[in-house]
Amino acid sequence: MEDDCDFEHSPLSGKFTRGDITVDVEIYRTAGTWDAWRMEVVSISGGCTRWHERFDTEQDAYRAFLAMVDADGLASFAGAKPKLRH
Repeated sequence: MEDDCDFEHSPLSGKFTRGDITVDVEIYRTAGTWDAWRMEVVSISGGCTRWHERFDTEQDAYRAFLAMVDADGLASFAGAKPKLRH
C-alpha cells in the first residue's frame, strides 16, 4: 500500500557531509497527513539505514540522526548492507 503513496519531504532532508563522507538524509511522511515522520540515511556507496522509530517532528528525526553521527561517526552509514535503527 505504501508504494502507492505520495510523500512529503522535510526541508531538513538533503546531503550531509563530514570529512570525506557524504550521505543523503531523507525525512518524510505521507503527503497531506499529520503522520509521524520517518527517516532513512542513504550512503553514496549504496548503503541505507532506516529507522524503525517514527518521530513526532522532523526536528526530532534530525536530532536522532545527529546523535547517531556524534555517537558512531558518519562512517557508520557508509556500509553497503541495509540497517535498521530503533
